[in-house]
Parts: sequence; structure tokens; C-alpha cells
Amino acid sequence: MPDSKLVIEGGTKLRQKPWPSRSLLGEEEKAAVNALFDSSLESGNAFGYNGEVEEAYCKEFAEYLGGGYADAVNSGTSAVFVALRALDLPMYSEVIVGAVTDPGGMMPIPMMGCIPVPADIAPNSYSTGPEQVEQAITAQTSAILVSHIGGEPADIEGILEVANKHGIPVVEDCAQAPGALVNGRLVGTFGITAAFSTMNGKHFCTGGQGGVGFTKDAELYKKIRWASDRGKAFGLPAGSKNKIASLNFNLGDLGAAIGREQLKKLPGIVERRRGVVAKLRAATEGLKSVSVPVLAPGVEASYWFLRMNFDPTAVTCDRSVFMQALEAEGLPMLADYVLINPHTFDWFTEKRVFGTPGFPWTSPEYKGDPNRVYPCPNIEKTHATSFRLSIHESWGDEEVADAVAIFSKVETAFKK
Repeated sequence: MPDSKLVIEGGTKLRQKPWPSRSLLGEEEKAAVNALFDSSLESGNAFGYNGEVEEAYCKEFAEYLGGGYADAVNSGTSAVFVALRALDLPMYSEVIVGAVTDPGGMMPIPMMGCIPVPADIAPNSYSTGPEQVEQAITAQTSAILVSHIGGEPADIEGILEVANKHGIPVVEDCAQAPGALVNGRLVGTFGITAAFSTMNGKHFCTGGQGGVGFTKDAELYKKIRWASDRGKAFGLPAGSKNKIASLNFNLGDLGAAIGREQLKKLPGIVERRRGVVAKLRAATEGLKSVSVPVLAPGVEASYWFLRMNFDPTAVTCDRSVFMQALEAEGLPMLADYVLINPHTFDWFTEKRVFGTPGFPWTSPEYKGDPNRVYPCPNIEKTHATSFRLSIHESWGDEEVADAVAIFSKVETAFKK
């Protein structure tokens, strides 16, 4: 019989065995890479970038999204940069971005000489929402960057309604949400451009790092290509010179070879993650302290991680102790992502983007307040009533059962 005494009080750990690894890469990716090497050895030429393999990968990625144009780049951060750079945003204009995001989802904005304006998250979400975006809009706003955090789609339709009212373009950061749906439509297809991440920790990968810039607009695709490869005059007559100053963000055929095989697996990965969450939702219905969030009608998450609801009124301990107890019993907890607010980090507060701190905020051409404060009350509320659980497609019924047993054990120990 399992020990009812908590580990943090000297009891026995409920989950003794390691949680399963993802086994993301398989023989298919190995064969694709070997074929690329074999071709290189046979020809005597090193494989490169923007070759047949990468072109095929980009074409297949665009087809996965229902058509359009995709450009493989070397990271999700680079993808955000090129997706924004293609819009030719005015210097010193403001770009609204969700306050909870990876730093790489915000840093490209000042790297283009624009001002990042963090918008609070929506209630019951880690992503920003229409009301929060509306409140952040000023006369200087030139774009809205919407991140779908944790694989849960933001209210992209509501945000688009606000954006269209003001004539502001929307860019989607889908780094954590490939395969997520809103009313049957994949995220990444709502905005004028979109960015994806294919680093090794995401749903699917192109090796250690990678990303994709996407658009349905041929002219914007041309500009994405310029931005991703030092301004090379893609789509222009032969002999045309570099059109813009940029950096080299190319991926290469090796990563693309892996990506082609991974892309085939992505729908299955997403579906299995949804299945795990559905089982967790059903199995936790009888608990008072924790629950799996119910998403809005028509919304299907792809779950990079699982945001769990926590009810502090159901237990006698505070959130910190409850989380410690869960982790001690063997539950794979994750750091508080809701506290990953890049606008509170040193680089933002000290305005360290280029050699001299301050720019672009302190430029006399910026018409906004360089010392503007960004209150985010929903972040504080959400932090107190949620936590992250690391789930993935390799979880089976045993993992679901153990997770629920841990929740139950800790809840019982601290039950009011």
C-alpha cells in the first residue's frame, strides 16, 4: 500500500521510476541524414543550404499549414526577427507583445529599432488577449506580436478584430504551438506573417536549433528571404544586389533533412499529447486543489506543456509548499513560466540592446515614454492559481495514473 506520508515530511516517494523520454528522433531521421552524407561523399561536395532538401522541407511545411510560403532559419528567435523584419516597420514605432514569452520572442523587436510594449496576459491564460492588446495600443503602435504560450492558442480571432479596427498588422509567434487549432484553423495562418521554432525541445525539430518564417503573401515572403540571408535579392532579376542589411539566419540542408521526417510525425505527436491531457482532465475531475483547464469552444491546444489550475482555497498550505510536495513525490514540474517576463529582466530594464544602453527607447525620435511602466496584474493572479506540468507524447496510462495519484496524495495531506 502506498505511503500516505509526504516525502517532504519523511515519507516514501510515490513515483520511483524515471518518467519516459520522448525519443523524438528515430531511424527515419538517421536514414535521411545518412542519405545526405552519402550524396555528399559521392559528389565530393559538402551539403549546403537552400538546396533541394531545404526547398522540399519548406514546401512541405507550407503545405502542412494549408499553403503559402515558408523559409527555414536557424532558430525560433531568428524566425520572429524575419517575420517582423518583412513588415518594414518604422523605426521607433511600438510593437505590442505578450508579457509572458521567451526572451527570444521579444528581443528581435528592439534589434530592429522598435520599442517592445508588453501587454498583460488574459485571465486563465499565459497568452495576451484582445482587451490587454487594446489597452496597450498607442499612436506609435505599428504591429502586434501574438505568442501562443504553452501550446494553448491565444484568442487570435479577438486580437485580430482589435488589430483590424486600428489597422495594425498581427504577427504570430507559434514557437510553442505548432498544430494548435482555432475553429479548425492552424495557428500561424491568422497573422500576416508567423514564426515557428524547431529546436530540440519543441514538438518537432531540425536538430539542436531551427525555426521557420511563414506567410501567405508572396511579397512578404520575398522580404522574409531577404531578411534571413543578408539581404540577398531573392525574387529579383539576376544581378540584383543585396536589398537590405541583415544577418545570415539560414538553416541548411542537414537540419532540413531531419525536419522533413519530423514534420511527418508532428500530427501524431500533437494528437498523442492531446490524448494524455484528455485522460488527465477526466482523472482529476474529483480533485479540489488541481484541475486541467477547459479551453474555449473550438480551441484545440497542442500542449508544449500543460498549464494546470491550482485552487489555494482547497488546501491548508501555500502554493510554494504544494508545488514542492508534488515535485518531491516525483511529478515532473516545470519552472514558473508565467514569471518569465522579459520586460523585468536586466536587458530590458537597463535597455541594453546595442553598445550604448538606452537606444531605441531614448532616441529623440521616439514619441512615447521611455520610462513607461507596464503593470501586469493578471500575471500575479495567474501565478497564484496555476502551475506547469511537463507532459509529452510518450506518456502512457501508467504516467497519467501516477500523476493523478500524486495530486491526490498531496491534496489529501493538505486538505482543509
